[in-house]
Amino acid sequence: MRRAPLYSASAPRASAPPASAAPAARVSVPLPAPATPTAWRARRRAWLVPATAALLGAALAMVVVLRFGPPGVRSLTQDDIDRAVLHTLNTKPLPAPAAKAFEAVRGSVVKVIGLSDPRETAAKAAGDGKADKTDKTDKAGKDAPKGQDAKRAQPKVERDSDETDRDERGIGTGVVIVDNGTILTNLHVVFGAKRIKVVFADGLEADADVIALRPEHDLAVLRARTIPDDLHAATMRSTHDLRPGDRVTAIGFPFGIGPSVSHGVVSGLKREFRSPEGQRILTNLIQFDAAANPGNSGGPLVTDDGEVVGIVTAIYNPTQERFFVGIGFAVPIENAAQGAGMPPF
Repeated sequence: MRRAPLYSASAPRASAPPASAAPAARVSVPLPAPATPTAWRARRRAWLVPATAALLGAALAMVVVLRFGPPGVRSLTQDDIDRAVLHTLNTKPLPAPAAKAFEAVRGSVVKVIGLSDPRETAAKAAGDGKADKTDKTDKAGKDAPKGQDAKRAQPKVERDSDETDRDERGIGTGVVIVDNGTILTNLHVVFGAKRIKVVFADGLEADADVIALRPEHDLAVLRARTIPDDLHAATMRSTHDLRPGDRVTAIGFPFGIGPSVSHGVVSGLKREFRSPEGQRILTNLIQFDAAANPGNSGGPLVTDDGEVVGIVTAIYNPTQERFFVGIGFAVPIENAAQGAGMPPF
């Protein structure tokens, strides 16, 4: 049987020329001459100059856009900015300074209540032959022991928890200065109390102990036995740069109502206050005109920045009435901090 021929996939080889054919003519191709340094520099200049010009043009265009804005868009002027600011102030007014001050310290302000034993009040009334006239607000201006009587001024705070036989002897204000429950208040708020109770901003009520006294400045330092989990201490600020006319806010519980906020200015510095009975003199006081009444005692006097510069301690009234006529006094916070065992500013 005859087989089919197999063929290779490669191209067939060219047949050799006949021996009698004449050899093909050779053609020589000249190679380019090597470039000289001068020619190389000329070629580099040919593309470098246009590229540099293009980059400079792009940079100049960007500067013009940033300085004057895109073409067809008017650049902002100072009048445009002023109008925008005025519109914002008219449509979104800033909070009042007193509101900012209160917000900064509201979590640090506490209500301080001094409790007495009604059996002692009844015995005293029976001995005097008249009804008890104890006011249930704080005794702003009441004389407090001083000098060698400081130790005897320490209230003996009982630790029982039964309030059914307790009467409110005094109501005042305090401010937390250390987040472990350390509170500043006035000595006359807690003086003579058998038990002291504090009410925090979140409503938590706790017993408190007196840990330090400073009778010469009418100050008492309390320590609450129980504190809120998120208790914050107020920020205190030195009074060395405080000036008459600076705005201040007084925060407290006047007549037990509060926390209440009043706003005013510093009326004077380094004032002296003598109690109505004339037996107690306080010096180096801040005079202010923010409204304060019985119950504000022990509360903070706060700047617009929310920093405590004083502890409200007394009001002045030339009559026998116990209400505000425009002159209040606060102990500088430096004295208060020293009474709490804190280093001076």
